[in-house]
Amino acid sequence: MNLTLLPDLATFVTIVEQGSFSAAARIAGTTPSAISRSVSRLEREMGCKLLHRSTRKLALSDTGKTVYQHALEMLEAARQAMDRGSSLQTVVQGRLTLSVPKAVGHFVIHPLIPTFLARYPRVNVSLRLEDRYMDLIDDGVDLALRITDSPSPGLYGKPLMPIAHIICATPEYLHLHGTPQQPGDLRQHSCISLGETPADSRWKFRRPGKTETVQTHGRYAANHTGVRLDAVKRNLGIGSLPLFTARDALARGEIVQVLPDWEFISAYTGELWLLWTRNQHMPGPMRAMIDYLSEEIATHGASASTSETQA
Repeated sequence: MNLTLLPDLATFVTIVEQGSFSAAARIAGTTPSAISRSVSRLEREMGCKLLHRSTRKLALSDTGKTVYQHALEMLEAARQAMDRGSSLQTVVQGRLTLSVPKAVGHFVIHPLIPTFLARYPRVNVSLRLEDRYMDLIDDGVDLALRITDSPSPGLYGKPLMPIAHIICATPEYLHLHGTPQQPGDLRQHSCISLGETPADSRWKFRRPGKTETVQTHGRYAANHTGVRLDAVKRNLGIGSLPLFTARDALARGEIVQVLPDWEFISAYTGELWLLWTRNQHMPGPMRAMIDYLSEEIATHGASASTSETQA
């Protein structure tokens, strides 16, 4: 069977239903001569006459009547297949891999996953918490969350929320040691920094018309935001934290922001972008996760954008 003739069979059905080549051409958005060539291909392949054509009307040959009935059955089967495929697509299913920075994954994304899994019971999620760069194609990643102001060219995505960095302490610590009024006052305090490089203890601050850098000191440093948060809550000092890490403790009054009138400048700032490679047909789990994260992060008070763009 020559499967390339299936479109011609569909055209043949349209001709019979419309009663003329010109009417069939209007339906198909083509010309009567193209419709005529389609019928000629079918007749040549089958070795028989399907239509008797005159200047006034078309009539089916006996063979044409049989072919027409089978072609109708073929189109109906195709319609059922399309309907079945569409109905299956409404049930989102498959596997999804996300690459997420460790702190963002722990504090922002992981708490949202249980609801996503409950909403989409046929989707399996692999959350890969990595601070190193991961290539979406080479590392088998469907969606990547990255903190950046300049996403990689060629990727598509959307900004979900700004990532701000602040310094915090407990009310108890500040009661005992005093509350800094200027960045320079931090020299008299135990400061909890990232501790990976000497630059991590040089804290930079900015406000309109002024920038100040302070060399801080402290007995404890940790390169994990959750550990620094816990250290702050244990009254070990004033710690640098991403706002998304500190937000709940701030809301409960367990910790307070120090120097709120100054912007804390950190390399760990920018926009949190949700990124992906553009596929002609985006898998259902990817679309579901993109929509879900956009909705949930916006609902929880972050400044999330609803527009998608090429990075």
